[in-house]
Order: sequence, then structure tokens, then C-alpha cells
Amino acid sequence: MSKAEPSDAALHAHSQNELREWHGLADHLHEVGHMAGEFAAPFGGSLWAELAGRWHDLGKARPGFQRYVRGDSNAHIEGRVAGADKTHSAAGALHARAMFSQTLGPQQGEWLARALEYLIAGHHGGLADWNAGELGPGLAPRLKSAEAQAEYKEAMQVALTAMPALCAAPAADELRNAGLSASSLRDRSQPLARSIWMRMLFSALVDADFLDTEAHFKSKATGHRAGFPSLQQYRSLLNAHLTNMAEQVELSGRGYSAVMCARAAVLAQCRAKATLPPGVFSLTVPTGGGKTLSSLAFALEHACEHNLRRIVYAIPYTSIIEQTASVFGAIFGPENLVEHHSQADADPAQETARSRLACENWDSPLVVTTNVQLLESLFADRPSRCRKLHRLADSVIILDEAQMLPPEFLQPVLDALNVLLTHYGITLLLCTATQPALTELAAFDPKKKLRGLPVPTPIIDDEAALFAQLRRTAVHWPTDLNAQTEWPDLLPRLLDHPSALVIVNTRRDAAELTRALPPGTLHLSAAMCGAHRQATIQEVRQRLNAQRDREATEPFYVVSTQLIEAGVDVDFPVVFRALAGLDSIAQAAGRCNREGWQVQGDVHVFVRTIPKLLAQLRSAAETTRSLHDQGLTDALAPAAFDGYFKLFYTRQPSFDARDVLTELADPDGRLQFNFRSAAKKFRLIDDEDQVSLLVPYHLVDAKHEQLEPLIEKLRRGETDRWLMRATQRYTVTIRKRELEKLERQGDVQPLLPGLYLLIDQTIYHPLFGLLPRDSPLDAASLVQ
Repeated sequence: MSKAEPSDAALHAHSQNELREWHGLADHLHEVGHMAGEFAAPFGGSLWAELAGRWHDLGKARPGFQRYVRGDSNAHIEGRVAGADKTHSAAGALHARAMFSQTLGPQQGEWLARALEYLIAGHHGGLADWNAGELGPGLAPRLKSAEAQAEYKEAMQVALTAMPALCAAPAADELRNAGLSASSLRDRSQPLARSIWMRMLFSALVDADFLDTEAHFKSKATGHRAGFPSLQQYRSLLNAHLTNMAEQVELSGRGYSAVMCARAAVLAQCRAKATLPPGVFSLTVPTGGGKTLSSLAFALEHACEHNLRRIVYAIPYTSIIEQTASVFGAIFGPENLVEHHSQADADPAQETARSRLACENWDSPLVVTTNVQLLESLFADRPSRCRKLHRLADSVIILDEAQMLPPEFLQPVLDALNVLLTHYGITLLLCTATQPALTELAAFDPKKKLRGLPVPTPIIDDEAALFAQLRRTAVHWPTDLNAQTEWPDLLPRLLDHPSALVIVNTRRDAAELTRALPPGTLHLSAAMCGAHRQATIQEVRQRLNAQRDREATEPFYVVSTQLIEAGVDVDFPVVFRALAGLDSIAQAAGRCNREGWQVQGDVHVFVRTIPKLLAQLRSAAETTRSLHDQGLTDALAPAAFDGYFKLFYTRQPSFDARDVLTELADPDGRLQFNFRSAAKKFRLIDDEDQVSLLVPYHLVDAKHEQLEPLIEKLRRGETDRWLMRATQRYTVTIRKRELEKLERQGDVQPLLPGLYLLIDQTIYHPLFGLLPRDSPLDAASLVQ
């Protein structure tokens, strides 16, 4: 019988695809089990993941689901299923408990089966809390419920007869050995070892489930991005690019400047240290020292040397990721990396077959992402957020601007990174000009008992000498760091210079100052979509080059929030920086005299009031003020940053301010975690109600005409993760209350759960970005 001709006896996992083919349940379970086992192999979890895959949809064998799947393409999304006779994720979990107990005995069997219970029961709705609480009924009471027991009984009456081989459990020795060999499961010394192990297995399961579902519903998608280059090929392409850069300098006749010589030395040391064993490394290089490409060179050499699988380049700001991705895309081809910073991410109950196919899985050997995506995924509960996690095993993780790790979450972040180092074979590179104090040996505040990272291996042999060689700026402080600078006082100082960059702490300040400066002033903030920011930064560079080459003489000013500080390659003769953390002031200095064309560049600090809701920014500014009052002799020396971070961290009330670790502690070793509660607490951006707004930027800039057909695809109901990758540079993140206002005005159109299209392009300003109607740049939306 063909796939297009179902019989009453056939068991289906999914409804018909575009070819009118049905997806057989046995085929789906077998394929997901096989794929999940392969995904978990790098961290020794093959058997666990394979069993989870084979049993995850056993509940679909029940008659109620089989009736339902024949009429609804969303039937496999459990959060969308109406009726207790159609649920299907509890049966496999209860089957795992029964099989393990039967094979190993009740005590050991139920303990080991608990991991599979979380995975299977949560593969649609997400990893649950063990006990009932504010966020739901809890996994334990759910599996005890009459509904779950009925589902199990109904499903297994069919499945045991129709698919006996898939339902069978491995031999006792095989199960016992798999439990003994799971080092994360046995590790009680690291607080997060067991919960991350379960989340890694969950990632392998849901990625396999999504991919096999995608292969059925979108038969062309599987090969859409297959055949990435090897990491050896990436390395060759980067080496050719770096060689070409050096040759271009020679052909220019300018010769090597001191800055270029220092960058060459940094690159050479990165390549030399890449042969060292995997572990923790630090690359402490002044801004403008070429750390982006040098750190990538280290990562590629190190990955090839030690047979690692992937490089994940994490950046603190969504708003500047485009530059790094653009640089890497120009070297390797944009199709050969994943640039992941925003996506439609909705509650599981809102998911559809379309939205599940759109979530990201980091299937490229080179991923450029944000700290938010990387770190929140390590504590996430939703399948769409966890899907990519298993690909972190055996990878090089580069934390660019490592000082931006949020102090209120520092302990859970460091604990998670330590687990990845111990059990998942990663190498961690801390890359910054202002290296924070993150090691356990830095006992600057014994009362807080920070569990830090291992002492990193420094890539630069003599950091102090490198900083001295690359010194190109001087910092000028106001006489009174407590007196606010008003715009009328700052403007004459700015206008004395033919070009200047001003960096402020809030979008409100950025908008006010931009309006006060002469026409032609450029503005940068997170209210602009990525393509808009990238175009503005390109215009900044062109105008600066024209001034330097004396092709243009008109004054030129740029006002930006702090997004310009993390890796944006611009070179101004003078920079004005609102008082902030010492690391931010140093980063601002990196946008001044970056190429060393002047004898000295100048950075002028001024004071603006910081809103109370920006607590960390206020604390950072206060720490800088305290150091200055104590006699800060050199604001740009490595020793200054060491003192700054020790004082800054000492002032933090807690390194686990929301008590995330308590939810994952499992003190009695019974594998009873509160995954959902931990995920809710671990939010680096304290806005669970955010959505993505797709901006029709091709109507602002005609050069982006390729966006129009992509929008039309989304409107027609097409989607997959490649389409999301292509459109994410045109999105702006807004809060739901802002969205609701736009919906009432008819200004937006829903495309996917968590993704909306801006219809009224008149409220997207070509200078400032998104301007909510009747409330342009209101205070609630201005804080960066």
C-alpha cells in the first residue's frame, strides 16, 4: 500500500505532506531514535537519546490520536491538541519507567528512567518542574494522573503489537553500563552537571524529531543547506584572506604602521598557542588590536589540531552581531555560517507545524550568535531554545567582550561553562580588551564564594607590552564626576571638532542629542533593524575616509548608544563618552584613533543621569567614579581593569540574584529538577514578553529588494529556519505592550507565533528606526 493510501490499521506520526504522503509512526520513531543517538554520541549519550527517540511518540499509537491526525496538520503539536484522548507525550515516559523497572529492578530502574521521563514527556511542551508549582502541574503528578495512565494503556495496547521491536528495552547490562558511563550523571561535584546532561539529551531528541518531521513536510529542506565546508577548508580560506590583507598593505606603499605590526604579532601568537590542549584561554588585546580575526584564526587552528567540530562566536549585543557576521561571510560565504540572534519564539501552546520548522539548530561549523542565545539556551526549557545545545559538544566557544557577562547571573553562567569544559570537550576563549576577574583564585570577596573558571592560559605573552605598543588615546575626565553635563554645555565642545563620535547610555539621550546637532548627524541604536545599522556604520566609515583623505570638509557627527563599543570597526579622531563602567570607557577609546593615523586621539568623559532601572549600568558608573576618586592613574592599563572588576563584583548583591541554582540543585540526588522555574528565572533580558517585528526595510533602502519576496513567502505561509536566517537582519525586538498598541492601530500583521510584519512603514524612521505612532521615542522604549 502506498504512503498516499492509508488504511485503518496503519499508524501515522504526521498528516499528509505536499506530495500527499503519510508519515508512518514506526518509520518516524526509528529514524528519530537513530538520529538522536548520533547527535548524543560526542558526549556518550547515544543509548539514552536513541531510547528517547524510539519511545517519544509511542502515545501516537492510541486510537484517539490516529483519528485526529488524519484531519489536522497540527495534530502532532501537543499544545494544540484538543481533548484528553489525543495527547501523546506521556505514554513513552511511562513506558520508559516500566521497561527500566522491569529490567533493572524498581529502585535503580525508576531512578535511571527519570531522565527519559523528562525528555519524552517534555518533547512538545518543554522540560517541566518535577513537582507542581506556580508554573504548572509538575511532571510527577502529571504522570500519576488518570489521563496519563489512560494514554499509556491505550497506546501500548496498540504499540506492543504493531511495533514490538521499537518498544523493547535493551538488556540489563547495557542499560546499567550506560548509566555508569554517563559521567555527568555520576558527577555530584559540579552543581549543574546532571541537569545540563539531561538538557543535552533533550536537545538531541528534539532536534532529531524536528529534522525528521521537516524531512516529511518539506522534502526539499533536508538538502537545502547540506554540504558545509570542513573546518580545514574554513582555515584555508581565512589564511588566504589574511595573506591577501598583508599583500594589499605592501601594494599600497604605506608600509606597516605600529598598529599593523602589533596585529601581526597577535595573530602569530594565536596560531602558536592553538596547538595547546583544549581548555580555557584568554586573549587580552587592546581595542583595535585585530582580535576578531586573530581569535577566529586561533579557533580554526585549534579545532583542526584537536578534531573539534564547531566554532561558536558569541557576542554580547544583538545590535552589532551583523558586523562580525558580515566580515566572516565575506571570507567564507554567507551561506557557510549561521548568524543567529533573533527568531520567532513563542509559548509551546502557540506553536504550529510551521513555527517548529523555523527554530534554529546551529547546523553550520561556524555559528555567530549572541550571549543571550548561547547562555539562555543552557538554562532553557522549551524545545525551540534547547534544540541547538547538543552541537556545543566538542566545540570552540569564543566569548567576545567577556566582560559583558551579567554579574547577577555570573555564578550559574560560570557553573554551566565549567560543566561544558569538564564533560563536553569544549575549549573556551575569553576575548576582550578589558579582561574580567572570572577565576576561582581571584578571591576578591571570600564571603560570596564565587566558583570561578580554571585559570586561563594567556595567548599574549606580554600583555602590558602590547597595550603600551598600541596606546593611541588619552582619556580626559571632567573636574566633577557628580555634576550632570547638559546638552547646551556639551554642544560647543563637540562643534569644535570637524568629526566626533558621542556614546550615551540611553536611546532617549541619543535621540535628543542627534536632534540638537547639525543636519547630517547619524544615529545608531537598537531601535534600528540590523540591516539599517549596518548601512549606517558603512556610511560612517565612508565619510570618515573621505575626511581623512580630504575629499570632504563638512563637519560630521555620530551619536550612538553603547552598541557601537563591542567590535564595531570605526576610527574617529575624538570620542565623547557618557560616564559608565571603566570597561565601556576603554571600549569607547577603541573607536578613537583606531588605526594610529594621529599622534594621539582624545576621549572626553562627561556625565549624564542614568535611569534607576538600569541598575547594573549605574553600579558600573559608580565603580568608575570610586576608582577615579581613589586616584586612577591610567584608565587604559590592564591593571586598571583588574582593579575595576574586583571592585565592581564586590558591589554585587549576589552572583545568582534570582536563585537559579536552587531550582537545579537536586540535593538528594533523585534527579528532581525544576527546569521550567530555572528557565523563567534565567532571563538575561528581563522581558519574557518580547516579540520580533519584521521591518519592510526594502521600502527604506531599495538595495534590499531581496527582502520583498521573502516577506511574500512568509505571508503565504512558507517558513523554515533558512527563511528565518535570511530575514532576521530586518527585525526589531519590541515588547508585547508595544505590539498590542500597533495591532490596535492596524500597523502590524502576524506571520508566525512571535513574529509580526510592520505594515505601516511610515513609523519606521530612516534615521531613528522604529517610532511608535503618536509616541515617538517614548521613555519606555528608549533604554538600551
